[in-house]
Amino acid sequence: MRRSAPAIGLVLLLAAPASAGQPEGPHSLFERRARNVVFLVPDGMGLADVTAARIHRGGPGGPPLALETLDFVGYQRTWSADSTVTDSAAAASAWACGEKFENGTVCRRPDGSFPRSLLEIARDGGRRTGLVATATITHATPGAFGAHVADRSCETESARQYVETTGVDVLLGGGLGTFRSPWPDPCGTMGDYVARAETLGYRTAFDRGELGDAVAGGARRVLGLFASGAMSPAEAWTPSSPEPSLPQMAAAALDLLEGNPGGFFLLIEGSQVDWANHANDADAQLAEVLAFDDAVRVVLEWIAAGPARERETLVVVAPDHETGGFAIAGPYGRLPAPGERATPAWTGSEHTGGDVPIWSQGPGAFRLARAIDNTDVYEAVREALH
Repeated sequence: MRRSAPAIGLVLLLAAPASAGQPEGPHSLFERRARNVVFLVPDGMGLADVTAARIHRGGPGGPPLALETLDFVGYQRTWSADSTVTDSAAAASAWACGEKFENGTVCRRPDGSFPRSLLEIARDGGRRTGLVATATITHATPGAFGAHVADRSCETESARQYVETTGVDVLLGGGLGTFRSPWPDPCGTMGDYVARAETLGYRTAFDRGELGDAVAGGARRVLGLFASGAMSPAEAWTPSSPEPSLPQMAAAALDLLEGNPGGFFLLIEGSQVDWANHANDADAQLAEVLAFDDAVRVVLEWIAAGPARERETLVVVAPDHETGGFAIAGPYGRLPAPGERATPAWTGSEHTGGDVPIWSQGPGAFRLARAIDNTDVYEAVREALH
C-alpha cells in the first residue's frame, strides 16, 4: 500500500488530469469506479488540530498521523445556503446531497423535496451501507446521509427513516433514547424503533460484547446503540469500557459490510472533536483527534490487508467545518517533547467560516486534490460510485 507523502493537488492535476487520456484500467489510480467508499469525518476539526495531535504523539518532527498519509490533499469551502458559518447539518448535507442547504436542515429543501444522498445512490447500486458515530447515530452528520428532515432535532424521525425507508445495513453509535422515544420530536415522530428494526431483520447490540457477537455471527443488519444519548468521550474510554471505541466500531463495520459482492458505503464520524473545541478543552481535543486518527488507521490497515482493496476503495477524510478558531500559541523558545501538549489558543467557542482540509485516496480521489466547494465532494464521490 502506498505510504509516500501526499502530493500537492495542483501539481497532480496539471500532471494527470482526467481529460488527458489517462489509462483507466483496473490498476489505474485514475480509475473512475469505486467498489467501496469510506467517508471519515472529524467533526469541527481544523488543520491546527492535526498539528497539535501530531506534536503530542511524536513531537514537532514526529511521524505523520494516519490521515496525513493519504495520497491527495485539498481544501474546501464550507458556507451554507443561509450563512457564512455553517453548522454540521448543512455541511454534511452539502456532501451527502450535493447542494447548499440552510443551517439546521438535513438534506431537505425548503419546499420539502430532496435529492438522493450518496448513501442512497450507493444502496441503489447494490452496495451495502453503514453509519458510525460517537454522537447519537441520528445526529446531524450521519443523519444527512441516511435521512431527510427539515429540522436536525428530528432525530427520532431520522431513526424511523433509517430502518423503515433508507434501510441502512449497519448503524453503530449512541442514541438509544432517540430510537425509543416516548414523546414526539419536532417532526412529530415517536415510538420504539429498536423493536421495529428487530422486526425488519436487524440484530441489536447494546455493548461491546454484543457487537462482537454480531460480527462473529455474520449478521447482515446490525443496530448497535451503546448509550442513551451520545457515547462517552474518548478521554473516558478504557479497555474495560462496555462501550466500543470509535476504532473498534470502525473495525466492526468493515467486518460486517465487506462480504457484499457489490461493495459498500461507510460513513464514520468522530463526532466529539467538535464538542472539545466548543469547550476550548485542549486535552479533550487531543484525545478525540487521536481516537479519530486511530479509526483512520483501522481503515488503512483493512485496505492494506486485501490485494484488491486499494484500487477498489475510495477513502475521504474531511472535517465539516472548524470550531473554536483553534491555534497553536507555543511553546516559544523550545520544542515540546513527545507526549507534551502544545500551548493552545482559541478565538471563541463557536464554529468558524474558514476553509478546511480534505485528504483522500483511491478511485477518483484526485478530483478532491485542489480548492473545492463542499458540494464538489458529492460530485467526486458520485462519479466514483458509477
